[in-house]
Amino acid sequence: MADQYQYNTNEEKIVKDNHTKEIDLINRDPKQINEDVVKVEFEDVIAEPDGTHSLDGVWKLSYTTFTVSKYWCYRILSAIFGIPVALLWGFLFACISFCHIWAVVPCIKSCLIESQCVSRIYSLCIQTFCDPFFEALGKIFSSVRVALRKEV
Repeated sequence: MADQYQYNTNEEKIVKDNHTKEIDLINRDPKQINEDVVKVEFEDVIAEPDGTHSLDGVWKLSYTTFTVSKYWCYRILSAIFGIPVALLWGFLFACISFCHIWAVVPCIKSCLIESQCVSRIYSLCIQTFCDPFFEALGKIFSSVRVALRKEV
């Protein structure tokens, strides 16, 4: 939290806004969350086995068509739907955060508090009734010896 504040020469506190931080326009997937999923190249989708080859010109044109159409289709779709979808995802994660902070965590904490009470009663019952029973069984069967013989 201390790194959010800077002091100028007059010792006035200046607060950094985390919502307007600069983003990296070169590396747009720094945590590599889409490394395996959407990294699809022409060779991953279309392949001609030996003995079944199209004309070289068709193959080159198909590669170019695939690559360029994928590139421009993604750019057009992201230009049209990127901001509205980002707004929806922001709203969704804000709602999830709100529910988690104000409902889920308090509910879980409440259940843990209640279960501690039940746990103590259960533990007391086990110690009172089951422990002596199993200790007696242990003493009864402690003198039993088992011998294994292998017969051929």
